[in-house]
Order: sequence, then structure tokens, then C-alpha cells
Amino acid sequence: MLKEFKNFIMTGNVIEFAVAVILAGAIGAVVNSFVNDVIMPIVGHFAGGLDFASYKTVLSSEVVDAAGVVVTAENAIRYGAWINTIVSLIIVGFVLFMIVKAYNKSKKAAEAAAPAGPSQEDLLAEIRDLLKK
Repeated sequence: MLKEFKNFIMTGNVIEFAVAVILAGAIGAVVNSFVNDVIMPIVGHFAGGLDFASYKTVLSSEVVDAAGVVVTAENAIRYGAWINTIVSLIIVGFVLFMIVKAYNKSKKAAEAAAPAGPSQEDLLAEIRDLLKK
């Protein structure tokens, strides 16, 4: 059983999948930064100086004691952060769409460029004829 597990883990597909998951995490951080630090400030500028990340509906305000220490944290629905997440999703979806589209296009081009060799039946018939001689 241990040998089977080792064979499973060492196959190329599992290793490639692990690398893809790690890269996806890194790309997710880049996309989040792109949306929060580049796209949303531009959108906010054209929307009259709005900062979507700070939009929220406060359900209960934070409670602070006399010493200035927060006793109870603020409870709020942060719909501005949700808008940023939706924009991130749209950007990631578009980028993945473009990657898959380019991959499919290159795959079709490679298939079209591949030379058509003799069929399996032709090769078998040729072998049969050679054996007859």
C-alpha cells in the first residue's frame, strides 16, 4: 500500500497539480492587489472619489472603555470589500478565459500542422505484404 501511494504521489499529474495550486495562490494575491491597489482607485476616481473598500453598513458600533481600549469590536456588513471581490472574480475569469482560448487556438494550430502519416491499416497492410515476400 505504501508503494502504491508513493507511485501515486510521484506521478507527473499530482506534482503538476501541486505546482498549479501553489501558483494559483500566488496569482490570487497578485490579482487581489491589482484590484484593490490599481483598478478600484481608478473606478473610485471616476465615481467621484469613492473608496469602495470602506463602504459598510454598521450593525453595532465598537465599544471603547475610558482608557481607549476596544471592549467590543465593530460589527458591520462590508459590502465595499464584496464589490472588490466581485471585480477580482471578473478579472480572474476573463484572464482564464483568454488563457483557455489561446491554448485551444494553439492546440488546433498544432493539430493542423501535424503531417498526416499513413493510417494504421496502411502500415499493417505494408507489413503483411513484406512478410509475404
